[in-house]
Amino acid sequence: MNLYEEMGGRATFEQLVSHFYALVSVDPVLRPMYPEDDLKAAADRLLMFLEQYWGGPTTYSEQRGHPRLRMRHTPFHISELERDIWLKHMQSAVNDLEMKPDLKEQLWNYLVMAANSMVNQPRGF
Repeated sequence: MNLYEEMGGRATFEQLVSHFYALVSVDPVLRPMYPEDDLKAAADRLLMFLEQYWGGPTTYSEQRGHPRLRMRHTPFHISELERDIWLKHMQSAVNDLEMKPDLKEQLWNYLVMAANSMVNQPRGF
């Protein structure tokens, strides 16, 4: 069994993404960053990416190529503020998962590292 399966497979990542985007949909800072009226496309991309990263289906690469997360996020203003809000919503989603604590910690550590690497604007004053 790989990490994806140990974490609960597709159902776990669908729950994570659904919870996260429910919070983003009403967030005054993050919601405007998504040009789509419907967040479904963004949610689908995040789901595919997370599934692939943790050892699930490779649908993300098959449909979109190499993830290149930093490059894909350069058009968006991401400062420590946006990162912190993203992490707050993601923490809520992760906390809601039924998962072994060590796996949850591994998932969270990755998400923090990824969020930190997306910051592309200087600290505001």
